[in-house]
Amino acid sequence: MTTNITKKTCSKGHTYFKSSDCPTCPICEHDRKPNTGFLSLLSAPARRALENNGITSLQKLSTYSENEILQFHGMGPASLPKLRDALQKNGLSFKN
Repeated sequence: MTTNITKKTCSKGHTYFKSSDCPTCPICEHDRKPNTGFLSLLSAPARRALENNGITSLQKLSTYSENEILQFHGMGPASLPKLRDALQKNGLSFKN
């Protein structure tokens, strides 16, 4: 099985190689990763999954159940312990 690796250039001029059709530039994604807060704990796909659904605060996150969060494209079960911990540290939890 061979993998097609394609050279791509993003709108900001970064050149990178990808083996998928994903248009996300890894350089831009690295540059926009937050340094603090619960979103900084997550992988880029998980962070984008929350952001794309308007979840940028723990208060907003607490209005969703774990199952609802897992339905978001890019969110996986490995992120849930990090999110649970962040919620708990702030006196919050997922919706039941």
